[in-house]
Amino acid sequence: MKISFLGGGNMASALIGGLREQGFAAQDIQVVELLEAGRQRLVEQFAVRVQAAPDAAFLACDVLVLAVKPQQMREALQPLAGQLAQQIVVSIAAGLRLADLSRWLGGYTRLVRAMPNTPSLIGMGMTGLYADASVPEQGREAASRIMQAVGRSVWLDSEAQIDAVTAISGSGPAYVFYFLEALQAAGESLGLDSAAARMLAQETFVGASALAARSEESLAVLRERVTSKGGTTEAALRSMTAAGLPASIGHAVLAAAQRSAELGEQLGKDA
Repeated sequence: MKISFLGGGNMASALIGGLREQGFAAQDIQVVELLEAGRQRLVEQFAVRVQAAPDAAFLACDVLVLAVKPQQMREALQPLAGQLAQQIVVSIAAGLRLADLSRWLGGYTRLVRAMPNTPSLIGMGMTGLYADASVPEQGREAASRIMQAVGRSVWLDSEAQIDAVTAISGSGPAYVFYFLEALQAAGESLGLDSAAARMLAQETFVGASALAARSEESLAVLRERVTSKGGTTEAALRSMTAAGLPASIGHAVLAAAQRSAELGEQLGKDA
């Protein structure tokens, strides 16, 4: 499988690094990157073919990954409009809908939309995927293989669900950091030094997440097993519930999903 990347930023670099680690040959990966410093970095890191603009060799690929910033996508796709044949096009640009990408590519429809998150940068990402109906099964498999080079992925039933993915896993790392900040601050208020409070908060989250990942039991059951009647955990959880934390989380995720849909509308405008 030959893969071309339009854009060579952080997420593209993470994907290329993951693919190389999986055994993809350098000669099977090409990148278009506008910045000279970026081109030099990609060559030094991965020994892949990198150029400043698309050419015939760049388009002679099985999968084209769109990895430029959403605000720059329409302009970046202009040279490609009408030039694609059977390639699977995977967009990792946040917010851009398939209909808009198709229009900018001159009506091309073999498109897959992917929503990865920042832990992809360390190979622990989560990606939601949605494909146009014209994408064959082998195209979906190719898209999955590329995104799974940096973590796990899940296929969605409708493109609208990308907004939910954005709200849960796309924005989710920021929620985790926010909670960890609060937990660290709480530890400091109880007399722990900053380093100890951060380590306790951070490693507890890592360990609990790993335990949940390895268990077949529901999250509710795992929570209940830590919550002894009349104990410290029960006191903390009752306080969180009384403060409206579960509802606040729901409202926050809904706000993120709604904003994701709004950005899709805005980014897809040609004017």
